[in-house]
Amino acid sequence: MAKYSWSKLMFFTMLIMVLALAACGGGSSEEETTEEASGDASSEETTEESTEEETEEGSGEDSASGDVYNYEDFGMTVSNEGEPAEGGTLNVGLSSDTPFEGTLNFNFYQGNPDFEVISLFDEPVFTMDENFQYTNDGAVEFEVNEDDNTVTFTLKEGITWHDGEPLTIQDYVYAYEVIGHPEYPGIRGATDGFTLIEGYNEYKEGDADSISGIEVVDEQTAVFTYTELAPSLTAGGFWAYALPEHHYEGVEVADMAEAPQTRENPIGIGPYQVDSVTPGEAVVMSKFEDYWRGEPNLDGVTLSVVSPSSVANAMETGEIDLAINFPTDQYPDVEGMEGVEWLANIEGAYTYIGFKLGEWNEEEGRVNYTPEEMKMGDPELRRAMWHAMDNDAIGERFYNGLRWKATTLITPYHADWHNEEVEVPEYDPDQAKQILDEAGYEDTDGDGFRETPEGEPLEINFASMSGGDTAEPLANYYIQAWKEIGLNVQLTNGRLIEFNTFYDMVENDDPAVDIYQGAWGVGSDVDPYGLYGPDVPFNYPRYETEESTQLMEQGNSPDAFDVETRQEIYNEWQELMVEEMPVVPTLYRAYVVPVNERVVNYSIDLEYNEETLPYNWGVTETQE
Repeated sequence: MAKYSWSKLMFFTMLIMVLALAACGGGSSEEETTEEASGDASSEETTEESTEEETEEGSGEDSASGDVYNYEDFGMTVSNEGEPAEGGTLNVGLSSDTPFEGTLNFNFYQGNPDFEVISLFDEPVFTMDENFQYTNDGAVEFEVNEDDNTVTFTLKEGITWHDGEPLTIQDYVYAYEVIGHPEYPGIRGATDGFTLIEGYNEYKEGDADSISGIEVVDEQTAVFTYTELAPSLTAGGFWAYALPEHHYEGVEVADMAEAPQTRENPIGIGPYQVDSVTPGEAVVMSKFEDYWRGEPNLDGVTLSVVSPSSVANAMETGEIDLAINFPTDQYPDVEGMEGVEWLANIEGAYTYIGFKLGEWNEEEGRVNYTPEEMKMGDPELRRAMWHAMDNDAIGERFYNGLRWKATTLITPYHADWHNEEVEVPEYDPDQAKQILDEAGYEDTDGDGFRETPEGEPLEINFASMSGGDTAEPLANYYIQAWKEIGLNVQLTNGRLIEFNTFYDMVENDDPAVDIYQGAWGVGSDVDPYGLYGPDVPFNYPRYETEESTQLMEQGNSPDAFDVETRQEIYNEWQELMVEEMPVVPTLYRAYVVPVNERVVNYSIDLEYNEETLPYNWGVTETQE
């Protein structure tokens, strides 16, 4: 079976890693998590709650930085139940210290800021339920036939693009044809949702003029034939966005991402249409009266980029009505803001400490797992380092409980798959010291730091990114914790590392990196292969064992359509990851969204609800 490729999560995960370490972004909104993964491999989204144990681990009465919060104590939907006023404009602030790139089409965008903009005027053709499964409440319905490995996609009638042209099933097929084209300039198209279609790989390689497994029956219907069906397909594997073929007529595929049709006058099928784009700064949208679900309440929506340092003030003064990607670490200082209601939800992401256990073999396109040759190859050394980390305290002191101790690599965001019964190393420095003693790591020269079992100096190089007020104290916190058990851990190059340099070093297996601090965003599909498969470059620890690979492949095989079977497989994989520890999960996370109290029908609950879809958003008071 073709597996998720590295491109599945590339830009979303890079964004998440920046937010995780810099603490300058609050997390993803509903649209980001639910649609991002639903785009290229899975949901990315409803709502998933952490277990009682994890909630207790991430909460408390007080902390060094003030109160400690639990995201479950927040609402996910605004409490204002008033009738929306006639018209009005919703002002959305996108908290970002950089402009949005301006690639305003789901099929071509790369960064989260662009995603947030697009989500206001376009929408996926599928919806998702609370279990991250596609439903038939969107513009396109689907029917799976397991007997012949086909899926029939049927477009609902009466849906039009913003320019008045009808949406056809060919527009949905066209997205596959463009993404699969050899000259496609984007990052998508290497997941099961694409590569399992008969003839797709030949088309991608330029050996065929069309995708043989896609048959357009009529303007409303298409049948896709797959080499085999996988559970990931209905959990975000089907590509979720149409592409207006008429809009790009005459534009070469290689030029589409930079074309005026994408950057200056983008169109979609959502409730609001783009009137003007101020590159990188703002987008003004008006309601699309012919929106297929019904005429929107609002006259329009205006999105503007707001600096993280001023976004709270913009909320307080009413300049904006809600803030996307609000910096979570600012919440304790502004929680009492008048006229603002705070929403919160669990985020599909986790932070972690990764250990370099091999290198990437570019020629073979796979991991070269050689723990016996690597400084961090001894699992007892890694286990001791896990025991030394007090992630409960970190979640409280650095994030006021809005991040909390992580346990396994499948997060409580995927509540049905998260194994809450897995036993993980608890914070216990004495136990850590005992493990190191028994493994032969002793301080033989009296300098306070342990040597290797062979008596050689042991200096562990720790790569961590710069950015934000939290990055440096958090890195120092871990370094001090490991020092207390006798390990000499030093920042790589003696300092925090700028974003691009950090990734160059981690991705290229720079020998100056023994361990690193990162984070991953996860999609709607629970399959972890896209991060830990042996043939994916995003497997940064360069970890591979036969047992791990076999479990991940079984978890996305036809047998895993049975939910209980799939749960058993992933429970076993989570236990294996705790045993072998290629990475140590450190924190799960929540995000907060401030919303002006005049707003109605707005929600970050990922469960599908017609009443809180964007066309039903409204305000009870209009502004002059």
